[in-house]
Amino acid sequence: METVQADFAFFDPKPSDFHGVRLLLKTYLDSKPWDLTGFVDLILEQTTVGTVVKMAEDEEDGNDGEANGSDGGDNEDLFGLITVLNLGRYGENRCIKDLKDYLLGVCGDKDTKKKLRALLEEKASTVGLLVCRRFVNFPYEMVPKMYDSLFDEVSWATEDEPTQELQDSFRFKQYLLVVRIFERKTPPKQKSKGNKDIDEPVIYSKLEDEIFRELSSWSFTFPIRAEQSAQQELKNYREMGLVMCVKAEAIPKFCKKLEALVSE
Repeated sequence: METVQADFAFFDPKPSDFHGVRLLLKTYLDSKPWDLTGFVDLILEQTTVGTVVKMAEDEEDGNDGEANGSDGGDNEDLFGLITVLNLGRYGENRCIKDLKDYLLGVCGDKDTKKKLRALLEEKASTVGLLVCRRFVNFPYEMVPKMYDSLFDEVSWATEDEPTQELQDSFRFKQYLLVVRIFERKTPPKQKSKGNKDIDEPVIYSKLEDEIFRELSSWSFTFPIRAEQSAQQELKNYREMGLVMCVKAEAIPKFCKKLEALVSE
């Protein structure tokens, strides 16, 4: 293992991760009541594609960090989660119906809503809902490996899943992402020395989301009703939801840009 990964390891999701995954996802769709429990269950049931990140010492059975062995740790010791769910395959699940209704409800632009509806309905079988959540103390150096691992698993699943139908469910043409950003409430004043970051018009909670937005076919933002308590340096910002559609063909470029960003 590389030094930066010595304290963390990747595992396949399993039922005992329920509470840790739920904690990571509890603010995923703002404060709107929805079937979060069902969403967590979907993620945990899809073991061939998806990863949870825990402390490496929690795993004591001698497997490497990529293995799906027993972790022996508390289910709330999760530090990160990444997965992708086919919106067509799981379209009849209540949690996915709730998610679709929510996104259509917060999309204000008529033309964008038309594109979104097409993605959620007639194109759903080729759309992957890409979910990546992690706590603030998660080492950013590990983020590229999370995505590399996910997209490797997606590729393998198109050949290794037991039926043609399941294999095809991982042949994504587009990815849909629902994330959080911070937008400045008022136009920034003239920047003073040493104050550059605070005057940015947009601050991304996760560094990779700026790359996704840059590569997206379309995106839209919407206000968050249940804003998290902002840190002092973010007092001039408001928390917003950001929905993005990214074509699968853009993923290699995304991975390259992410690796370069983290290496800076």
